[in-house]
Amino acid sequence: MTRVGLTAERLTRAGAELADEVGFEQVTVSALARRFDVKVASLYSHLKNSHDLKTRIALLALEELADRAADALAGRAGKDALTAFANVYRDYAREHPGRYAAAQFRLDPEAAAASAGGRHSQMTRAILRGYDLAEPDQTHAVRMLGSVFHGYVSLELAGGFSHSAPDSQVSWSRILDALDVLLRNWPAP
Repeated sequence: MTRVGLTAERLTRAGAELADEVGFEQVTVSALARRFDVKVASLYSHLKNSHDLKTRIALLALEELADRAADALAGRAGKDALTAFANVYRDYAREHPGRYAAAQFRLDPEAAAASAGGRHSQMTRAILRGYDLAEPDQTHAVRMLGSVFHGYVSLELAGGFSHSAPDSQVSWSRILDALDVLLRNWPAP
C-alpha cells in the first residue's frame, strides 16, 4: 500500500501544509499517513517518528524564513532593514501559522547547528551593526527584538488585538518606530 513518490522531502512539505491547516502540535506520522491514504508503517521508511517529522518541518520553516528575510534585507539598512526584517516574521506567521510555530520547536544541538537558525542571528546582528551596538549590548538587542517580534505575532495570531481599536497594524508600526528610537539611543551600561 506504499504510495509511489513518497519521499522524506514530500512528507515534510505535506507535514508543513498540515501544520498550517490544523496546528503544529497536531502533526503526527499518523495524521500524515491519513493525508496520503497509506498505512503508518509505510512512512517509517522515510521518517523515524513524529519527532523526526516535526524536526524536519522546523528546519524547513527556519530555511523559508531565512530566505525571505535575506531577500527583504537586500540593500537595506537602519530602520528600513529593521522594519523589513520584522515584517518578514509577521507576514510569515500570518501566512503560515503552523510553520511559524514549527520554527519555535526546540531542536537538538546537532540539528540546531545545521539549521538556518544561524542565518537568522547573522541577519539580526547585521541590522544591529547599523545601530553601532557592540557586545554584549548586541546580544541583548538580538534577544529583545526576537522577544518583541515573537510576542507581538503570537498575541496577534491568538486574536489578542482583534477586539479593540486601533488596528493592530497601527500598533505594529508604532512598536517598530519605538524599537528604532531605542536602538539609536541604546543606554550605556
